[in-house]
Amino acid sequence: MATIFDSCPDRRDGESVKWNVYPEDVIPMWVADIDVRSPQAVIDALKARADNGVFGYPLASKELRETIVRRMEQRYDWKIQPGDVDLVPGVVSGFNLAAQAFTAPGESMLMQTPVYPPFLDAPGNAQARGIFVDLVRARDGSYSVDFDAFEQAIEKDTKTFILCNPHNPVGRVFTREELERMGEICLKHGVTIVSDEIHSDLIFHGYRHTPVASISKELEANTVTLIAPSKTFNIAGLDCSIIVCTDPELREKLRCARKGLLGHVNILGMTAALAAYNHGQAWLDKLLVELEANRDVLYNFVSSRMPEIGMAKPEGTYLAWLDCRNLNLQPDPYLFFLERAKVALNDGAEFGKAGEGFLRLNFGCSKALLEEGLTRMEQALRHR
Repeated sequence: MATIFDSCPDRRDGESVKWNVYPEDVIPMWVADIDVRSPQAVIDALKARADNGVFGYPLASKELRETIVRRMEQRYDWKIQPGDVDLVPGVVSGFNLAAQAFTAPGESMLMQTPVYPPFLDAPGNAQARGIFVDLVRARDGSYSVDFDAFEQAIEKDTKTFILCNPHNPVGRVFTREELERMGEICLKHGVTIVSDEIHSDLIFHGYRHTPVASISKELEANTVTLIAPSKTFNIAGLDCSIIVCTDPELREKLRCARKGLLGHVNILGMTAALAAYNHGQAWLDKLLVELEANRDVLYNFVSSRMPEIGMAKPEGTYLAWLDCRNLNLQPDPYLFFLERAKVALNDGAEFGKAGEGFLRLNFGCSKALLEEGLTRMEQALRHR
């Protein structure tokens, strides 16, 4: 039976970052970009928009805002208004905008490590200080929040907490109770939450995504939420993300900070986002089944054939977090597998000090390619 990944063309023929940074003999399993064609509805909508032939400065799509409002209510019972929704070119630019809106130079912002590398750059971009509190790793490879350490890390000048949920790279989908506890601590200390929820559509069976802002009116008023269709429908190159902020005071701070900082959202990105959200669910349902199957192939392979590598099953995302610290790979795990296995992964050290000795693996590819990459890694370990 054909899979959703089988329809993907040869990506080395284009301008793919994932496939063209490394030599042709290297299997790329690094950047968060999956090897699929986007839903046909997205492709058709882009063709129709291109046929229009006019690509002038766009207004933020009213229809897309209304679609987001419906989507939040249908999926999370979270009632927002079109005026609460704005568009930004990307989630990274969005959380940098929020960080600079809510944190003055010299103040501090909090985040949980290991974490997506652009988080680590946000404090410096705002001329602020970063406070990094480690998630706690259990013996089975799963991660949790040390709430005492989380609260103790907050300083008098901590203004912003940048949350990653679902968490990249550790794959946690934080529970409502965990989010509520973190939210209460932030409210207690006057810390605004900026929540990166870009992977919120990519959740596996047994888990449920909860937008932290949907938990209570108090948390809603203290939170800026960032989502996007980019990871879900593989349209990151079209530069269209969504920022949800229901509090007028926070919205005004965002508006003032945005001046001269962010330009227009891509007009084709808005077209693609609207088509994806309105007509892409059946495609997404199929993708999730195949991603979950890949996750299980990966977990079973690592557990049985590379047991020295620690791994917990991701609860969401298509990213796995591999603990290679017991292997003493030289010069480091990233270079070992790149040079000896010809497999490109993400170096865990880029995710903060808590990521040293780890690797991030993207399993959003065909099962055949995943198995080839894993077999190469296994053989490299056997022959070291």
